[in-house]
Order: sequence, then C-alpha cells, then structure tokens
Amino acid sequence: MSQKYRSSRSAEPQALSFEDVVMTGLANDGGLFLPSQVPQLPASFLQDWADLSFQELAFNVLRLYINAAEIPDQDLRDLISKSYSTFRSEEVTPLKKIDDKLYLLELFHGPTYAFKDVALQFVGNLFEYFLTRRNAKKVEGEARDVITVVGATSGDTGSAAIYGLRGKKDVSVFILYPTGRISPIQEEQMTTVEDANVHTLSVNGTFDDCQDIVKSIFGDREFNDKYHVGAVNSINWARILAQQTYYFYSYFQLQKKLNDTSAKVRFVVPSGNFGDILAGYYAYKMGLPVDKLIIATNENDILDRFMKTGRYEKKAEKDASAAVKATFSPAMDILISSNFERLLWYLIRDSVANGSDEVAGKTLNSWMQQLKETGSVVADPEVLAGARSIFDSERVDDAETVATIKEVYSAHPESYVLDPHSSVGVTTSYRFIKKDDKKDNIKYISLSTAHPAKFSEVVNKALDSIAGYSFEKDVLPAELKALSTKRKRINLIDEASIEKVKDAIKKELNF
Repeated sequence: MSQKYRSSRSAEPQALSFEDVVMTGLANDGGLFLPSQVPQLPASFLQDWADLSFQELAFNVLRLYINAAEIPDQDLRDLISKSYSTFRSEEVTPLKKIDDKLYLLELFHGPTYAFKDVALQFVGNLFEYFLTRRNAKKVEGEARDVITVVGATSGDTGSAAIYGLRGKKDVSVFILYPTGRISPIQEEQMTTVEDANVHTLSVNGTFDDCQDIVKSIFGDREFNDKYHVGAVNSINWARILAQQTYYFYSYFQLQKKLNDTSAKVRFVVPSGNFGDILAGYYAYKMGLPVDKLIIATNENDILDRFMKTGRYEKKAEKDASAAVKATFSPAMDILISSNFERLLWYLIRDSVANGSDEVAGKTLNSWMQQLKETGSVVADPEVLAGARSIFDSERVDDAETVATIKEVYSAHPESYVLDPHSSVGVTTSYRFIKKDDKKDNIKYISLSTAHPAKFSEVVNKALDSIAGYSFEKDVLPAELKALSTKRKRINLIDEASIEKVKDAIKKELNF
C-alpha cells in the first residue's frame, strides 16, 4: 500500500508525502493532515505481534503509514532505536496494576518525565533525518534547508519538544507557554536548557492564546517562506502516529498479565488537545480490539459536553465567560481541542458525506469557520452517534482529582503516587468500573501521562496529611531536583501578540 496524505479541510483530492506533512506540520488551508487511508492490520497480528518489544511493534505500526521509498527499513529501525534509547524503562511504556480491573500505562519514562517524549524523541530524529538527507544533495554555496519549529505548550509538550530537538543541526525551536500557568518544574525543564538552538517565550496569556498565535504564524505565508516554520504540537501527524504504538504494546502486555485473551479492554485517556486519545482511535480503526475509548476531562470540559450534547463550543451556554479555567491538571486547560478536528473529519465522512473525502473536507471547513466566528458548532445526529459508538466521557473536578491521588496512595501496597492528570483518568476509570461492577470481563487501561514530581503543589495537597509521606523521598527524582539550581533563560512576551512573538523569533534567528 502506498500511503499519501491530505488536509482535513480540503475539498480537492490531495496526495502529499509523509516527509511533506512532517516538515510542514499544518496545511496551508489551516487543516490538519490525515492519511489517505487507515491501514488494516494483518489478519494474524494478534498472534504474530503479541511477543514483540516496544521497538519492534513501533516498526510494524509505523511501516504501515510510511512508504519504504521515503524511509527504508533499516533507516526506520535506526530512528526508532535512537528515539527510545533515551527512556529509563526497558519496556519504554510499562503497564502497572492498580487493582483487579484497573491498570495504569506509565508513559513518563522518557527524558522529560512526560508522555509526549514517546512521540517527540521520534519527531526530533525525523526532522534531523530529513534535513540531513536534503542538505546532502546541496552543492557548495547553495542555501541549506533549515526548519524553525514553533510550538505552544500547556506544560509538557514544550520540554519534550526541546529535549527532542536540542542540539539538532539546522533546527531552531521556539516554545510559547502561558506565564504563570505551568508548574515550576515544567518551566525549569524548558528554561534551563542551554543549547543555542532552543528558545522559550513566556507569553502573558492563556494556552489557547499561545496556540492561536502559533496557528496564525503557520498561516502567514511570507513568514513561513522565509523562516521555514515546522510544528511539534500534536497537530503534527508524526506525533499521533508515534503514540499509536503504546496502545498495541499495552494491549499485549495486559493479555500476558491476565493470561486471558477474552477480556474486553477499555482505554481511559486524560484529554486536552485530543491527540493522545486520537492515536487510540487510529489503533481501533486499524483493527486493535478496543471495547471503548473513554475521554477524561477536567473542568475545561468541551469534549465531555460534546459527547453528551453534540454541541462543540468553547463554553457552555450558561457560562458567559470564554476564559480557560486554571485547574490542578494544567496540561488539559484548553478551550478548543485541536486534534478533535481529525476525528470530526472521519465522523463526517463516514456518516453525512457518504464516504467522500472531498465532501468531508468541505463540510469540516465550514464547521471550523463557524466555530471560529461564533464559538460553537452543533454536530449532525449521525456524527454524534458515530462518536458514541466508540467513545464515552466523564468530567472530573479539582476536589475529585486530589481525593483520588490520596485514595490510590493509601490503598496501593506500594503507596503509588499519581500526578493530577493521571488522577483525572483514574477517577474516570473508577466511575466506569462502578457502573460495570457486574461485568467481570472488562478491564481498564488508564493512561498515566506525567510523573507526579512535576506537580508538587497538588500532590502535596493530597498527601501531606498522611503520616510518613515525604515529597522529596517518595516522589522527587534527583534529576528534577537539580533543575532548581540551574540558570534560567526566559524571554518574556508582555501580551499575547502575534507581532511581538514574530519579532522575538526574528531577533533570535537574525536572518
């Protein structure tokens, strides 16, 4: 199968290469890139893939989306090996038992202690691979191909992108984050990196402001042509692709732990920008036997409200404020979930567009314009029904987040500590387990997206009253503890202004 890619908002046939979509990030029309077809898994994959390592599974999954003519087998294996050699766990994403029905997929064993390392270590190596190949063809005196990576972060994407791209030749990286709205350790991880190609921009605004600025920069053709802007946010297709592997890996790991292939598996995913759970949707579409994908939101609950009402809007009608609420799980403090657009495209195509890619693109484009202009879109009943056929959702508030951290720590024999985002997922899991208490064959895998040390204030709020608990002893790794002693490099942007951000980028690049 020859895989090509298209924009989610295009009404015209398209056939872009994997390299094009990785290096470009966002389509010219503002849409997100989609594979021309979702590949189907080999008929015998449940037997043939069951005992593969994480790296071997990654090769099998990625090969289905990346043509060998673009990245030959050995090169792809080398990229995968290099990307996951930086992880502290040999399994890369180990599965931890919480109780008989609930398992935690630990995604925080990469260099920045967050799930985004799984994708961004790979993306950084992809950028380097493609640039090296392009520049090898240059004649003396010809301008080199470069990429200026511009991304927005609500906490973990920034540090994961920086650690994936630091020191890469011909790559400059600029990460925008909302001033005062990420944890101190998250800020330290980004601002203490001394590589000359790394730049952090602390923007006086919200994550959505930062994300809007990044999208506007991608839409500025003149700026793009001069500075060759690329994306590392989850709008970049390579992020979604790389994250699919751990759905397969955890599924097989659970089967081994249970020694039972009859169990129905439900994945529970703390969700902000929708990229992490979207990777699970692709795994499901490919043929992985997933019973449900459950969206776990905090009080910024646009996804939960959509699942319950079919209305996709920034705030509920009764809430006149359009502001993001600052919660204990800041990586999920998002008004609009960018990757949800990709899911909507499939739901539209498979229901109201009669299978037409072009009609789906045209319809989705009109929906996104309506969302931009009015802040709200109401999905057709068929679209909502399609979403509900595989997805479900719950909303978790801060008090419940804290309570679950304490509950798991107290009940688990190893005094297990959750970060607040993982707690949102576990809280959601417990609600569904309670609903399904008579269904013994359902197991839950809740995705643990970050190390608890990155959120000391919330973790301590939950656990300080427990005798014998110590954050430094029980939670804080020495590597993260050392960050507070390092010099920070911060570029403050005093308002959420695209022009001020572009000026900061121009000043640093100086060309």
